[in-house]
Amino acid sequence: MDTENIITERIIKCAIEVHRTLGPGLLESIYEECLCKEFDLDGLPYTRQKELPIQYKGMVLSEKYRLDLVVNEAVVVELKCVEMILPVHVAQVLTYLKLTKMKLGLLLNFNTDMMKRGIKRVIL
Repeated sequence: MDTENIITERIIKCAIEVHRTLGPGLLESIYEECLCKEFDLDGLPYTRQKELPIQYKGMVLSEKYRLDLVVNEAVVVELKCVEMILPVHVAQVLTYLKLTKMKLGLLLNFNTDMMKRGIKRVIL
């Protein structure tokens, strides 16, 4: 199994644990902080709220994207607390993947009865 798949499995395991402990209905920021605590316990390296500079026609903009989480410098993790994952959410992760030149993203929606129903793997 390649590194990205192993990391993805560990991320999902951590997300399931957070969801099992807290349940649905909280703010995204709460899930993000708890997920980071699980990553720490699991030994997963991550960057939280990673800033990503944006260029427009060769000019660097003062505004930046902020990625929720980047795990092991290989997987973009976007958190949501929405009724359902929409195509615009997937498009957002695809944009992040293009800008970071990473191949794999996970879209995690904590507003579900079971976490496994809120997981969407996005591949560039």
